[in-house]
Amino acid sequence: MRDLGDVPDDFQMIAGSVGPSHAFVRVEDVGVDVTVFGMTVKNGDLVHADRHGALVVPPEIVPVLAEAIAKLQATERLIIDPAKSAGFDFEMFEAAWAAFEAART
Repeated sequence: MRDLGDVPDDFQMIAGSVGPSHAFVRVEDVGVDVTVFGMTVKNGDLVHADRHGALVVPPEIVPVLAEAIAKLQATERLIIDPAKSAGFDFEMFEAAWAAFEAART
């Protein structure tokens, strides 16, 4: 897939890879460690990448990743849900932020 900048934000897609347009690309090797723009990726590493950048998820984090994501989503809901309600004001924000801070500890 290519030309991602032309795709609307709410248009969901899935693809096996992102390919540059009009570029010469070839496979150099498979199953080896690489360094890409200063980031070292080892064979078997989990990589998260999006339009903002990429990072390697350390192997020791993978077993607790689902739980950490669920906690992050739950704490974010403490602010997002009230913010979407009618009449949301600064006092409601302060209460939501206090709940958010308490949940993070």
